[in-house]
Amino acid sequence: MAERVAIVTGAGRGIGAATARILAARGDRVAVWDLDIGPAEETAAEIRAAGGEAIALACDVSRRDAVEAAVAQTVQALGGLGVLVACAGLTRDNLIHKMSEEDFDIVVATHLKGSFLVAQAAQRHMVPQRYGKIVLTSSTSALGNRGQANYAAVKAGIQGLTRTLAIELGPFGINVNAVAPGFIETRMTRQTAERVGVDFEQMKAQAAAEIPLRRVGQPEEVGRVAAFLCSDDASFVSGQVIYVAGGPRG
Repeated sequence: MAERVAIVTGAGRGIGAATARILAARGDRVAVWDLDIGPAEETAAEIRAAGGEAIALACDVSRRDAVEAAVAQTVQALGGLGVLVACAGLTRDNLIHKMSEEDFDIVVATHLKGSFLVAQAAQRHMVPQRYGKIVLTSSTSALGNRGQANYAAVKAGIQGLTRTLAIELGPFGINVNAVAPGFIETRMTRQTAERVGVDFEQMKAQAAAEIPLRRVGQPEEVGRVAAFLCSDDASFVSGQVIYVAGGPRG
């Protein structure tokens, strides 16, 4: 039964929330983590209303003590741990000559250090049972993106972390992969438009014009790929970065 317990970080909104709902719909018991308890409770309530089982926990993934406490609470409440999807993230975009050290550090701490901390805590439960599915979240920005020196660096780092963890944890029956979304219609992308003073619909149209499928993505489309990687249908897939971007990347 531990195999059917999933942690999804950053699950209060966007891709994380969509992934949590999809995992719950397939029968997983889901721990919905978010920095703020309010959005986490909303996602968990949606899951329960649909007949699933979920708990909500507030967790700052950049802090080891918070991560280890939340993992312990998850295992105690839901009976184990078999799946981890790390979606927690934020942006602090700026050109390199304007970017502050604080904005660089918080992006590194949340995305890269946070992914490391949750994966490290989760594998302690997965290794003894010789089973686990870990999915980290990269981005097409890993290939480079103007105004995102911090974000691009951590998303590239997550790809290296994914491949390394797949090598180290594979002998214990643990699959580690990453999804790399392109332009996805989320609260975060809407906030980006607001920050740069661009109409969001105009931003989406400009992005869609450069995507082979000629549209932007939705959170559920990333969530379904993450859920596949967390399933036994992907039992021989590990160390891979799957771009969910409406066209080829890399």
